[in-house]
Amino acid sequence: MNIDTTATLDARGLNCPLPILKTKKALNSLDSGDTLQLISSDPGSVKDIDSFCKQTGNELLENSSESGEYKFVIRKV
Repeated sequence: MNIDTTATLDARGLNCPLPILKTKKALNSLDSGDTLQLISSDPGSVKDIDSFCKQTGNELLENSSESGEYKFVIRKV
């Protein structure tokens, strides 16, 4: 699925908890309804981003992995 995103966060090379912290900061700068694409190389981010979205109410629109990269698209509520 190709979703137009408002912003992109490249968190490759960062380990937990940095991808989550940077995602939270990036979402805080966006308006409700905006979308953030996150690219991470941390396998733990798959579980972390899912939990983060459930806890914050933000919508996880896309979650994919390829060649050691994990991509997420999150819509801010």
